[in-house]
Amino acid sequence: MYSRILVATDGSKLSKKAVDSAINLAALCGAELIALKVVPRYPQSYFEGSIPLSTEDVSRVEQQWAADGQEIVDAVKKAGEAKGVKVKPVLAKSDVVSDALIAAAKKHKADIIVMASHGRKGVKRLLLGSETQQVLTHSEIPVLVLR
Repeated sequence: MYSRILVATDGSKLSKKAVDSAINLAALCGAELIALKVVPRYPQSYFEGSIPLSTEDVSRVEQQWAADGQEIVDAVKKAGEAKGVKVKPVLAKSDVVSDALIAAAKKHKADIIVMASHGRKGVKRLLLGSETQQVLTHSEIPVLVLR
């Protein structure tokens, strides 16, 4: 059915449910799992009146974000391997999560994307948008959304 499954995770409680489902699906299909965490780039512009960070501080912040992200995908790898699933942990740097997910799915030749919906409603959804909605509407492969 599926030979390569990409699961998006941010380490949240909701995304852990998506990870668990993706691991179970991969085990059922005998598929490889790609665990993806998208790490933002540090904003280089700043608001008027704020204090810009030095290059060293920006580098330190980005390194910490990458280390935290690596911990998240390594935890997925450990959980997957405990169930006999081969997991490839992947970090992507991007300010647009949906674009990074779709690009990673193409790059790793995934057959399906598994992700959680954060379930925002009303004004919050309108103002913040939905990465899940963007992936659903722009992905060329199936997307399994877990709520």
